[in-house]
Amino acid sequence: QVQLVESGGGLVQAGESLRLSCALSGRTFSNYGMGWFRQAPGKERGLVSFINWSARTAYYPDSVKGRFTVSRDNAKNVLYLQMNSLRPEDTAVYYCAATPLTGSLLLRANDYAYWGQGTQVTVSS
Repeated sequence: QVQLVESGGGLVQAGESLRLSCALSGRTFSNYGMGWFRQAPGKERGLVSFINWSARTAYYPDSVKGRFTVSRDNAKNVLYLQMNSLRPEDTAVYYCAATPLTGSLLLRANDYAYWGQGTQVTVSS
């Protein structure tokens, strides 16, 4: 059974940075494409980044492109999300998710079989 545990959330001021981590256990990490999603109160959960198993493909929506960077360490079974120039609108619970699907871009929440518990990111103005 795949287990995902996020860490690294917190309270920061606008313009500051945070790095989220997501540790996968129970299966071979490199068998999974990985995504970061976020959900703010009253809003739907949306993708903020995708990275395929080899890290050769990454995707960001326009809302975070140029500010967020996803990476993975397959030797350590860890996924990262470096978030720079944070804005108040980035405030949300951030979730990592794993998919055994092998498509080149997996952008929908329904593509993902396993989810972490989430970590809160709050950006004050």
